[in-house]
Amino acid sequence: MFLLLTGGSQAQDAAPAAPPAADATAPAEAPTTQTVKIGFLRTYERTLALSALDIPPEDIGLAGATVAIADNNTTGSFMGQNFTLDVTTLAPGDDVTQPAQDMLASGIHYIVTDLSPEDTLTVADLAKPQNALILNAGATDDRLRGEGCRANMLHTAPSRAMLTDGLAQYLMWKQWRNWALVEGDHENDQLFAEALKRSAKKFGGKIVAEKIFADKGGARATDSGQALVQRQIPVFLQDLPEHDVLLVADESEVFGTYVPWRTWIPRPVAGTAGLTPGSWHPASEQWGGAQIQNRFEDVAGRRMESKDMQVWTAIRVIGEAASRTQSVAPATIDAFIKGPDFTVAAFKGQRLTFRDWDWQLRQPVLLGTEASVVSASPQEGFLHRVSELDTLGVDRPETACKMGG
Repeated sequence: MFLLLTGGSQAQDAAPAAPPAADATAPAEAPTTQTVKIGFLRTYERTLALSALDIPPEDIGLAGATVAIADNNTTGSFMGQNFTLDVTTLAPGDDVTQPAQDMLASGIHYIVTDLSPEDTLTVADLAKPQNALILNAGATDDRLRGEGCRANMLHTAPSRAMLTDGLAQYLMWKQWRNWALVEGDHENDQLFAEALKRSAKKFGGKIVAEKIFADKGGARATDSGQALVQRQIPVFLQDLPEHDVLLVADESEVFGTYVPWRTWIPRPVAGTAGLTPGSWHPASEQWGGAQIQNRFEDVAGRRMESKDMQVWTAIRVIGEAASRTQSVAPATIDAFIKGPDFTVAAFKGQRLTFRDWDWQLRQPVLLGTEASVVSASPQEGFLHRVSELDTLGVDRPETACKMGG
């Protein structure tokens, strides 16, 4: 299937007097080092998951920041640039206002965030009077790129629309066109389901049935859990009409992990379970990915997850701009990041750029199972007049962003 979307492209001074001859016995003067301060505001809670393997590690995102700062300083050391990281970790429900104000008061111009959508917007609005830049590395909500966009807020986390578009392209490439959808009843589940339905309409997939799995509470792990699930899930899915793929929208981790291998009829599962879309995958080693995986594993003792890559990329955006401009001046770095010549490499087969209508980072979407990368979108044949990456997510003509610059 082919898709075509529309889209938006010194005079010399007189020669100075010769300096006095240097004393060969005097020690060489150390080069002046200038510092770029970066803040990282994150929320972490050891949340329950249906599988113990899916519980986020305590250093999720933070490990990516640590590696990125080291990478920035490797290059910066040749240019007299030094990058520092100020980290604040909050518990869910903590007020983000004071930590953000403290960072801004300390002179931090760049704040990377892994927060809820609401807290991300709060930090962006607090930073606006100081012209500080927020790099959202955690929140996938499309409204942050739409009606809730901000001129001082950039996104290295993909939007839900990008993730579901990447998945939908692959399903259409496979000619699996008829999809049944089962979704949770929490807000994030519903938002993911809406993104799936939007992607189906965009690429020609058909949602043949839709069911809601209600969260009735109760223990997620009991002695009789497996036997109980084995009986319940197939019966719940028994009345679905004929379909090629079963889509799952369960960001809240209530039932989705239980669906693969427990369907009533044998069908592939995709969405938040089965074949899942992400900005990265722990098994990814293509396009030089083995290099970043090895360095990351040396630091963190584990493989790199999507959120680690999103935070790493955000900090590398700053380092790349400082290196390319040979400057640590915030106005110079900011203008370059938002300018037409900025790109950043992130081990995804191409250099990535920002969309100037909502400041979303263009990037491929990796599709994977628990153990391997299955594919990467955009898929072959999905075309765009500006960038094939703009077939993923909300394109310029569709945007609801009115940030005004």
